[in-house]
Amino acid sequence: ILPQWALDAPRLGCFNIHASLLPRWRGAAPIHRAIEAGDTQTGVTIMQMDAGLDTGEMLLLEPLAIGADDTTASLHARLDAIVGEGIVEALAELQRGEQAPTPQPAEGVTYAAKIGRAEAAIDWSRPAVELERALRAFDPFPGLASTLRGTVVKFWSAELVDPDGEPDHPPGTVLAADVSGVVIACGRGALRCTVLQRPGSKRLPAGEFLHGFAVCAGERFACAEAGAT
Repeated sequence: ILPQWALDAPRLGCFNIHASLLPRWRGAAPIHRAIEAGDTQTGVTIMQMDAGLDTGEMLLLEPLAIGADDTTASLHARLDAIVGEGIVEALAELQRGEQAPTPQPAEGVTYAAKIGRAEAAIDWSRPAVELERALRAFDPFPGLASTLRGTVVKFWSAELVDPDGEPDHPPGTVLAADVSGVVIACGRGALRCTVLQRPGSKRLPAGEFLHGFAVCAGERFACAEAGAT
């Protein structure tokens, strides 16, 4: 947030590149929240800054599809690839008088709250579909974590297993564990977790992870403490 005197100082004003199609996902974490919410499209908005939080008039919108396997890291990289040409094009057109900023629509406003470490703790009672999206949204930060036998385990990649299935086991229960992944019951459906990590170690495929940390069917993961890493 810049003071008004700073916004007024440049001849053409101040401009911002925002990683969403405004007014959806104003705020600090638009990429994370778009993936977490299950959006299928995002993009870049170049806007003229004003005193509000991402409320300024728009110069250019560049849409981009969100892939089913996109993480915040991969989507950030793809958005970054279209930013450079977009800002150059928008400023050139503005300077030539070929376009004027347009107000944001009044409808469809959402806010992308800042990501906190407390969000890393997994609530296994949530549907597997939601947890799979959160897992991708929180990669590379803060990840998703849960505890087993007092050890914090981070999860970095997972596949949906019977996502609409009614649970036969308490959420967090390990249904299977082998080289293909650690299957964990959720509030609805299950997740086959394929890349995991222990404290002080690196991310490992499930088979390698299980060589160093045995996980057995019937064991139950609990929610990690807020802020656990």
